[in-house]
Amino acid sequence: MQFFADLHIHSKYSRATSKEMVPSNIAKGAKEKGLSLVATGDFTHPLWREELKSALTPYADGIFLCDDVYFILEVEVSNIYVKNGRLRKIHNIVYVPSFEDADRVSKALSKYGKLGSDGRPILSLPSENMVEIILKASKDAFIVPAHIWTPHFSLFGAFSGFDRIEKCFGENTNQIFALETGLSSDPPMNWRISALDRFTLISNSDAHSPRNLGREANCFNCDIDYFEIKNTIKNKDKKKFKYTIEFFPKEGKYHYDGHRKCGVKIPPDEAIYHNNICPVCGGKITIGVLHRVHLLSDRKKDAPMPENAIPFKHLVPLREIISEVLSVGVGSVKVEIEYHKLINKFGNEFACLIDASYDELTSVAGDRLADAIIKTREGKISVLAGYDGVYGEISIVEGKKEKKQLSLF
Repeated sequence: MQFFADLHIHSKYSRATSKEMVPSNIAKGAKEKGLSLVATGDFTHPLWREELKSALTPYADGIFLCDDVYFILEVEVSNIYVKNGRLRKIHNIVYVPSFEDADRVSKALSKYGKLGSDGRPILSLPSENMVEIILKASKDAFIVPAHIWTPHFSLFGAFSGFDRIEKCFGENTNQIFALETGLSSDPPMNWRISALDRFTLISNSDAHSPRNLGREANCFNCDIDYFEIKNTIKNKDKKKFKYTIEFFPKEGKYHYDGHRKCGVKIPPDEAIYHNNICPVCGGKITIGVLHRVHLLSDRKKDAPMPENAIPFKHLVPLREIISEVLSVGVGSVKVEIEYHKLINKFGNEFACLIDASYDELTSVAGDRLADAIIKTREGKISVLAGYDGVYGEISIVEGKKEKKQLSLF
């Protein structure tokens, strides 16, 4: 069966996360989006794990059910440690097939951090060693480096990451078979680095609220079974892994370089010209995802799709499209009314964004919104790039011009 899965989210126990992130609300948000399978997030947190045990019913191998939505046990951990004389801050996602495995993994990791202090725990543990510890506690677990280009907390992050995956995971690199692209990069950007060809690229929301579920996701055509999904990802099976759903990467909040305090946003070539120094205050700028991809790439921009790569689709969340068309805030009542009118008609958000015809959309939402959805589907939009923690802005109805960047010259 074909279905959509979001394999990286957070619970109410993670910092800066909505209190609405409880199983029932996650399930409700998943159904609105069109997700059949979602991750639980935060399984190492003792209180959350107990809530999950009460709320979820075993369904299949490694899969649980709540309010007609399937769940898979997952946690993101923050590995902070010194390696080769530098402080490293790497976020990794861990999946396990059972609560017994979750208990054992949590007990093993509790030696390296306070698991009850945050749903995404900080571990004083090198990523390489963690892989070995987790697989000893759960032989069927698997680990995926999270949002691999994010500047501050990721595998290839500008501030505390590595230039090669082997430098991070060492002898256990062979245990890593998938990488999460993150909101500020998409598959074509990752295809510029030939060393990544052997990994499967997955995309997830990293949602901190029900509304953000599925903003990136994965489309599978296989049984909803932990081991089937794991093997589909591991084997990069294009018959069973149909495509990923991606942000337009410019919309991600770390795509360009910049300095939010000074309102400076600049592309990599200009940042390099200025020696990565803010042209206003003279401080260091935040090196964005595009810059890091440029530095590590061995292929030109718009490199062809590798033969075994998984396809992808760019989408913009429906509420953002409606907000743009109506010229009102994304959280406004008008947006909510229009949003629910559409998902009530088409069943869920993905059905509206991916499958509904122009005539079907027009009959419910009118010409302007139908035009905007089709334009988005076809990639005929413009985006003001995000930078230094500021999300980019989409423009569908009328093209917005890039603001002139601040410069020394």
